[in-house]
Amino acid sequence: MRTALVPILLLSLGAGGCARLADIGSAPTLSEISNPAMQPEARVISLPMPQPSTAEQIPSSLWRTGSRDFFRDPRAKAVGDLLTVVIDISDQAQLRNSTQRGRTNNEKAGLPNFFGLESRLPAILPDAVDPSSLVDLDSSSTSSGNGTIQRNERIAMRVAGVVTQVLPNGNFVIAGRQEVRVNYELREMRIAGVIRPEDISNANTIEYDKIAEARITYGGRGQITDVQQPRYGQQVLDVILPF
Repeated sequence: MRTALVPILLLSLGAGGCARLADIGSAPTLSEISNPAMQPEARVISLPMPQPSTAEQIPSSLWRTGSRDFFRDPRAKAVGDLLTVVIDISDQAQLRNSTQRGRTNNEKAGLPNFFGLESRLPAILPDAVDPSSLVDLDSSSTSSGNGTIQRNERIAMRVAGVVTQVLPNGNFVIAGRQEVRVNYELREMRIAGVIRPEDISNANTIEYDKIAEARITYGGRGQITDVQQPRYGQQVLDVILPF
């Protein structure tokens, strides 16, 4: 038994034990500041787009064709601009299903008369066989099932995002990340998706439910989170053991 545990311990150490040993006695390290466009959530997006149109400038006119505003405002409108994403998720779902099914079958078959040849059946079949009741089948099945799902989620936070791409139809691709470390626990919030410039408020904020293809994550890492997770060896056994 001890010999079998050695490969598991070595695998656990190689899978992430070294990284955890490096954090002993020190706080989790913050991620380096990098270009938001290089994040996985902000990769270049390819979506079906209409044909691009060229804006026509009218001489001696203060209004430009295709312009969304007349006076300058603080709303994000170009790559690199910032805006605030307001997330206030309060979802509740309750599902209850009940299924019942029953079925009864009864089949009988005999051969009392068959062109007068039924008189020869005793010579072929055993004496205990009655030609009038050769087959008698009876089956019955019943099944019932009940299921209940109840979910309640509540997330409220604000995250600043960066416009990483302007799509040909004028929509913006945004991505943002925020990390907060308190003592030895680090909380990380991420947001990414596609928005319309028209949905940005005058305060340069946008609601989460106006983000298409939204990807919102809220998690963290640290000593408390590490204690709440199963050990690496237990995770390996959960994958390998069939029971």
